[in-house]
Amino acid sequence: MISLIVAVAKNNVIGNNGIIPWKIKGEQKRFKELTIGKTIIMGRKSFEEIGKPLPNRKTILISNTQCIESENCTTVNSLSEAFDLTKDEDEVFVAGGGQVYKESFTYADRIYITVIDKIIDGNVYFPEISSDDFIKSYEERIDAEIPYTYYTYERRK
Repeated sequence: MISLIVAVAKNNVIGNNGIIPWKIKGEQKRFKELTIGKTIIMGRKSFEEIGKPLPNRKTILISNTQCIESENCTTVNSLSEAFDLTKDEDEVFVAGGGQVYKESFTYADRIYITVIDKIIDGNVYFPEISSDDFIKSYEERIDAEIPYTYYTYERRK
């Protein structure tokens, strides 16, 4: 199963000039809970934003310009190479950035999305989720300094 995992502003912004344009205490809790012990696939810019492989996960970095090979981190040249490496896993998480989400969207079986209850300026966007393709299976509102809602969408069969 290929799952996309993302946080977006109300206007679908996911980034601004290479950084996540918000910091909300607790907002990344679901990401950690869902991805611990799993494989995450991400592009070079997303990896650079984090700065290192995330603990207790296998990271597959997609890049043509940077090669990081370390414990729990492998670099490949394409999304298809990343999917080939993970074909025997139960669930794999695509974790950004914008181009990688765009390329992987048609392969997604599930989308875990956190919607920040604010319009935020940015220049990288997450694709629109169509109700023709996906059905909402989970929703949980979190009251915080800036409220947000966790959603899960499943691809329609």
